[in-house]
Order: sequence, then C-alpha cells, then structure tokens
Amino acid sequence: MFSGSITALLTPFRDGRVDEAAFQSFVEWQIVEGTQALVPCGTTGESPTLSHDEDMRVTALCVEVAKGRVPVIAGTGSNSTDEAIQLTGHAKQAGADAALVVTPYYNKPTQEGLYQHYRAIHDAVDIPIVIYNIPGRCIVDMTVETMQRLAELPNIVGVKDATADLARPALTRAAIGEDFAQLSGEDATIVPFLAQGGHGCISVTSNVAPRLCAELHAAWRRRDFDQVDAVNSRLMPLHKALFEESSPAPVKFAASLLGQCENELRLPMISVRPETEAKVKSAMVHAGLLN
Repeated sequence: MFSGSITALLTPFRDGRVDEAAFQSFVEWQIVEGTQALVPCGTTGESPTLSHDEDMRVTALCVEVAKGRVPVIAGTGSNSTDEAIQLTGHAKQAGADAALVVTPYYNKPTQEGLYQHYRAIHDAVDIPIVIYNIPGRCIVDMTVETMQRLAELPNIVGVKDATADLARPALTRAAIGEDFAQLSGEDATIVPFLAQGGHGCISVTSNVAPRLCAELHAAWRRRDFDQVDAVNSRLMPLHKALFEESSPAPVKFAASLLGQCENELRLPMISVRPETEAKVKSAMVHAGLLN
C-alpha cells in the first residue's frame, strides 16, 4: 500500500525546455529528505503542457533516479481513454511502480462512463492504478459506489482524493476496506484526513518542505500527536500560500527560492504576482525554510 508523504513533483523548465538535470537533482533531494513516493507528470508537474514525448521522458528520468528506493507513481491520465492507455503502458515499460489516473476532464462522463474508462485501462496494462478524483479541475466527482466497484478489480489499489470532503475517507474505508490506499490531494486537510482513515498525502507542499511533511507522517504513525500538531502548525501557512494562485505557480516560485529550479512555467500558467510572492516568502520563513 502507498502511504506517508508523497510528492506531486514539479517539472523544472529552462528556456522553454524540460531541465532534465535540475529535475533529476530535485528527485534525489526529495528522496534524501524523506519523501516516501514520487509522482511525476501530475498536475503539479504541468502535465497538460507536456508533449507526449516529454511526459514519457520525465517519468523515465524519475524512475532512473529513484532506482527502487521509493515507489514512482506516474501520472498517466487523460480525457481520452486510448491516450491514457498509451501513457500508462509507457509508464510500465519505464519501470514505474504504479499509475495515477485522473478522472476524464471536460468530457463529463457518467459514473458508468468513469467505470468503463478505468476498467479499460486496467484491462490493457498490468500495473497498479491509483484513481485521482479532483472535481475542482475535472468537473466530475467519482462516487464512493463507483470507486467500490472499481476496487473489485485487482489492480485498482487506491485513490488520490482532492474533494476536501472529510467524510469521504471514512465512507470509502467502510465501503472498500482498510487495504485500499487513501491519499489526500489537499495538503491543508491532511491531519483530519488521516484521522478519518487516510493513509497519506500526494502533496504540493512537500515539493519545498519534504522533510517537514515526512516528519508529520512519521509522527502520525507513532501516535505522537503533539509533534503532529507542532509540524502541522508550521506548515499550515505554507499550505495556504501555495494555493493563493493556481497551482503550481506558487510552489514553483517557492522552489526557485530554494535553488531547486527556475521560476519558469508554460502558458497558460504564469508567474505569481508580487503580493503572492510576499505571502509565499513569509510562509516559508514561518516554516523554517528561509531565514
């Protein structure tokens, strides 16, 4: 089962191209700092702006650095089922441990359409699949009932839940069981998510605070709730600041302050406003990431 602090990796760019050296250095830093799994080519990695060749290359670069030390859960979703199958197949060939497959955006499929989409990917590629349910970006919301049906398939192993519905993990556990990995996609709600039966977080914040995020999950596992509260209090302003504007613009700016990448995005994403820069810097100081 996937658990703990999992980073939804940003994709560094330099002069319009993927900065492969910076990306691989960033992946190594994440592992050294305690991140327990890696997600390349998710929304935080600006996957909608990556070409298919770039997408597949970034996954391969991540696997190459990880070397089996931590799992790699490659983002392979699409609103085209055939395209999602293609990307998921490549992720398996590249050596990824699992695929993170977002619900089809824009199309607005029915619950049966969602089921058939994931069933087709499952049947085409033999790799563990984590459902990514994020209604705020994809419009559709997979119900617990549909997820329960999908969980009967052997390679549907978990969900990244970005609904911010804190009843959802308890309802999902009751319907599917404790072995179904429940990973929050909302950094600011991670503590109550864990309390309701969650297992970890696929995090934006851990791009810039990997050690702190890992420490929070370690404290939770040993039931050191005073430490959980202390770390969560340090991180909460950062969670908020990193979503002052559309992600990943704030976190890419934050990572640039740490020297991990250039503050370069691809249109339609643009750099954050000066007032957001100030909030991000202040939150990083509060968390102890900057002086």
